[in-house]
Order: sequence, then structure tokens, then C-alpha cells
Amino acid sequence: MPKLNWLISLVACAGISSISLPVRGQAVLPYVPKLDSEKLESQGLQLLQDAVQLIRFQQYDLALPRAELATQLAPNNYEVWFILVNLYVQQEELEQGVSVLEKAESLSPEQEGILFSLGNAYFQQGEYEAARDKLEKGLEIEANSPEALFDLGNTYLKLSKLDDAIDSYEEAYAKDATFWPALNNVGLVEYEQNDRYEAIAKWESVIEVAPEQAEPQIALAVALFTEGKKEKAINLGKAALELDSRYADIQFLKDNLWGEQLIEDTIVFLSNPQIQEIVSTYDNTTSEEEVIPTP
Repeated sequence: MPKLNWLISLVACAGISSISLPVRGQAVLPYVPKLDSEKLESQGLQLLQDAVQLIRFQQYDLALPRAELATQLAPNNYEVWFILVNLYVQQEELEQGVSVLEKAESLSPEQEGILFSLGNAYFQQGEYEAARDKLEKGLEIEANSPEALFDLGNTYLKLSKLDDAIDSYEEAYAKDATFWPALNNVGLVEYEQNDRYEAIAKWESVIEVAPEQAEPQIALAVALFTEGKKEKAINLGKAALELDSRYADIQFLKDNLWGEQLIEDTIVFLSNPQIQEIVSTYDNTTSEEEVIPTP
């Protein structure tokens, strides 16, 4: 029952009740003010602005109840739903986030930001066909989003549409030459297509753009190790793991869309005693199955 109507319903129930009430109780009914919907919506949008400010300061727990109340006061404004979903995702409440996004889409079906967010959320849920549909629809409205093109490339990769994935990644990188994950993932796909030399070239290019990133370095190290360039590969791998030791975690690599062939070669690389020596210095939380022990 809507919170604003509970008192009216209570009065109505009292009117038909067979219980005799004191005279004063029958004569003095609660005052129910006339609600101003425009004022309520204005208050809802003010709460939304408050929530946005709190988000900027990463005070998500304080922002969430304000955003939830804003959706009640301004339920026909897609922006309040859009902010709310981002808070749900931040709190790792993905199912609630998807539900809210679907509500936002029903209010503003041509808003590309909602479509992109829905596509990303469906991808996280493993609903890749639905993710593709939303991302493609959003890109028909706004074609210049490297992030959405990257998400679409990831979706194509999960759907085993490797050529489409490469096209989408390359388009994302063409729109933003600093968006290194797109070029990095071209290398991931090419490696699975047994085009190792092209993959190596991509990761070398990524390192030039983003030398502080561990992923292209460890991927390149694995590829070079597989090619027999072991000394260079080991030095590069050590440097990568010093940047981010999570890349010694096989499950972490799978979560980052590394394919079967690259994973297989990475397991061999991580089994190298010199790499094992550096891996053992980190306080990893991975299981023994995820990081291959020294033979």
C-alpha cells in the first residue's frame, strides 16, 4: 500500500466498521492535506542532487536512501532511476540494479546511457544475447562511445563472434587512442585465433600507451615465453607481477576474458621456477589450483 494513502484507507475502514466509537472519535477526523505533485517531484529532484553530491564523496550508504526516496517522489523521471541503479551496482546488488534499469528504460527507451548500462548489467549476469541487443541499440543512438563499443566487443567474445569482437574493439580504440583495454583485448582474441605474432604486436603497442599496466605485460611475457624467448619473458613477467600480483591467479585471468589457449600457456609460464619464486613472495589469496605449484 502506498505510504501516502494509508491514513485515508484507515479512515475509510473506520467508517464501515461495526464497532461503536466515542462521539469525539467520530467527529474529529484526521486532516488529510491535498498533495501537490509538482512540489513532491521538485523535492524528489532535490534529493537526487543530494544523492549525487554524496556519490561524489563516495558516501554511498547515505546516498542510497535519498535516491530511493527520490524515485517515490519523482517516479516518472528516468534520471532518478538511473542514479539509483548505479548505487545498487556499487553495493553489488546487481539484480535490483537490473530491475531499476528496466524501469528507467520504460520511461526513456531512447536514452543511450540506460541502454549501455543495461547491456553491461546483462553481461555481468551472463545474459550475453540480451547484452548485445541493448548495446547495439544504444550505439545506434550514440555511436561515439568507446566504453560501449568495448562492452560490445566483450559480449561478442563471449558469444564466440571473434571477428565481430575485434571490429568492435578496434572501433573503440580508433575513437580514443588512450583507451588501452580495447587494443589489449584485440590481442587476447588474436592469440586464440593462433595469430600469436599479431597478438604480440598489439601488447607491445599497449605497453607504449600504458606502461604502468600489468595485463599487457604479463600477456606479452607469456607469448614470448611460448615463443622460446624465455629470459626476456621472465624479466617482463616479474615486472608485471610486481605491478599487480593478481595476474598469477588463473581465475582472475579467466574473469578478464583470457581464452583457453592463453590460459594454458600461462599455466606453463607460471610453473617456471623463477616466476614461482616471485609469486611466492606475495600474500595471494588464490587456491593451490589457481596458481600452479613448482613441479
